[in-house]
Amino acid sequence: MTLYIQNIQLENPVVLAPMSGVTDLPFRKLVKKLGAGLVISEMTASEQLVGGRRDMLRKIARDASPGPFVVQLAGREAIWMAEGAKMAVDAGAQIIDINMGCPSRHVTKGASGSALMRDLDHAMGLIEAVIDAVDVPVTLKMRLGWDHASLNAPELAQRAEQAGIAMVSVHGRTRCQFYKGDADWAAVRPVRDVLKIPLLVNGDIASAEDAKRAMDLSGADGVMVGRASYGRPWLPGYIANQMAGRSSSIPDPAQQVGFLLEQFQGSLQLYGPTIGIKMFRKHIAWTLDAVCSHSQDQLEISKTRQQLCRSADAVEIHSKLTALQNDLAQTSVKQVA
Repeated sequence: MTLYIQNIQLENPVVLAPMSGVTDLPFRKLVKKLGAGLVISEMTASEQLVGGRRDMLRKIARDASPGPFVVQLAGREAIWMAEGAKMAVDAGAQIIDINMGCPSRHVTKGASGSALMRDLDHAMGLIEAVIDAVDVPVTLKMRLGWDHASLNAPELAQRAEQAGIAMVSVHGRTRCQFYKGDADWAAVRPVRDVLKIPLLVNGDIASAEDAKRAMDLSGADGVMVGRASYGRPWLPGYIANQMAGRSSSIPDPAQQVGFLLEQFQGSLQLYGPTIGIKMFRKHIAWTLDAVCSHSQDQLEISKTRQQLCRSADAVEIHSKLTALQNDLAQTSVKQVA
């Protein structure tokens, strides 16, 4: 399955969703290395980015990793969205994604994210401002609508395509659902019916079977994997391999801890030790929870998890993770023997 965003070809149609506090540079780099077709930055507040706020500048950080560099922007004023897009492109962004799907109260009370689906004319003003400001493809992420009384994703998607949007991603819930219940992949089908550009379906995709069913029900060209990738940076690539019929296996526990060590070094480099450790703790917890589900040493892993999540010492964290990786590798060898 070949998927293009204008003239940019993706390696496969499995995309890592942008997630605040999760998809920072170290995590994105690892997920892309492990086989995702595309990875997208954390949501970046456009006005704060233009104002030079350090945390927003960090969100658009990139390295020399191959593959399209995508920055997601959020905001409610056209001038900041346009200027933020220019800054992102100057920093190397090859695609700009516009967030009109975030359900967070912190975001929607500022009339950003999915709140924009309550005023499509205003939403279109932001879309047009970004498209006019940059010479790279611009994509759009949204939900089904604000609530079930206003399922206006097809209208917004159609108007966005007419304005020049290159791809649309739709989460199969309304904003008012947040993450409750099940994502309604079939409810994305009306968006497919009005679009010629690529469409991604998002929400509750945790396996190749989920991905295939979501694409069948929605008519989408690809999938966006979100929360299921917590602690599983290998998951989008694994899903892509299975969908393509390629031989693939879930990384063993020692390999998964090895990925965590690699991500930890990236976190220290990006943030420095104090912030880097704080930002990394959730990844420790998620990864070791995932490792526990595939290991016989659950008690020892759980104990190590507690120690690491309390530690503020980078050397100690690295040492304990390395020891855990070695122990898991030896256990795996014994099981094979």
